[in-house]
Amino acid sequence: MITNVSIVSVWVKDVDESLKFYTDVLGFEPGADVSLSDGYRWCTVVHPNQPELHLHLTVPGPPLGEHLVDAIRRAQDEGGMAGVGVNVDDCRATYEDLRAKGVEFMQEPSDRPYGVEAVCRDNSGNWMVLVEHRAWQPEDFA
Repeated sequence: MITNVSIVSVWVKDVDESLKFYTDVLGFEPGADVSLSDGYRWCTVVHPNQPELHLHLTVPGPPLGEHLVDAIRRAQDEGGMAGVGVNVDDCRATYEDLRAKGVEFMQEPSDRPYGVEAVCRDNSGNWMVLVEHRAWQPEDFA
């Protein structure tokens, strides 16, 4: 029986730079960081409030085919890679804090039926959605 999600992979351009971004800028904590055979590195970060979920920071490469690696790198360069969504307690304050740290935002905080949402990019071009949730009903989307 599946009990929970424990690992989500995030494609990054440089593991060391992404590790700094996720820890120093976003407030995650280092998780595992192990070098394996053939230069492969297993590096994760965790949020202190959810240590059971690891974000696996990984550079596209084998065993993926070269055509897929190239496509991922192009999407990263264009800033169009899907990333992760995170909950925040105050979207507007988090936006101001991260913007002051140099984070690039594609969407300023905006009211939505489900809360307040802002969209930024990590340092590899992955989208990150920040959501301050509020109670909603399906009819709020009509």
